[in-house]
Amino acid sequence: MRVRSNEPSTVLIALALAAAAALGVALVAQYVFNLQPCVLCVYQRWPLLALALLGGGAGLVLRARPVPGLAAMALLGVVALALLDVGIAGYHVGVEQHWWAGSAECTGPAGAATTLEELKAQIMATPVTRCDEAAFTLFGISMAGYNLLFCLVLAAVGARTLLLRRAAPPVPA
Repeated sequence: MRVRSNEPSTVLIALALAAAAALGVALVAQYVFNLQPCVLCVYQRWPLLALALLGGGAGLVLRARPVPGLAAMALLGVVALALLDVGIAGYHVGVEQHWWAGSAECTGPAGAATTLEELKAQIMATPVTRCDEAAFTLFGISMAGYNLLFCLVLAAVGARTLLLRRAAPPVPA
């Protein structure tokens, strides 16, 4: 059996493995190099996890037997998840670059405490890792910036496969 690189099942599995690898890099950065994620960093992990599960599951099912419409729906889902992550990462980069303010989850609650207990609760609710400070940069690009670029590539590969699939002539049975 010859595996073509533009087969939807192959592309879906490759995209799933790439998303899983990105999650692996994030977890190694967190647990090995002690780069604690902010809330936006954690939000960026969820679409990658969903992409890995959807792409891997659909790719494996398509390898086992063709299911009408599954390849197109899975590719659309993968592209949508990658673009969702591009949006979250883009927002995060904007917060890091101080183009706009982060959410209350990034900076903690605002307002003046009137009692010592309220002040303690306010301090304890403040995130340890701020969203507007990049924990790590390489060549001036933060991890959120690299995630944005990475997810753009994932979306482009998925969209290209979907478009090639739609443009290809039907295969006779």
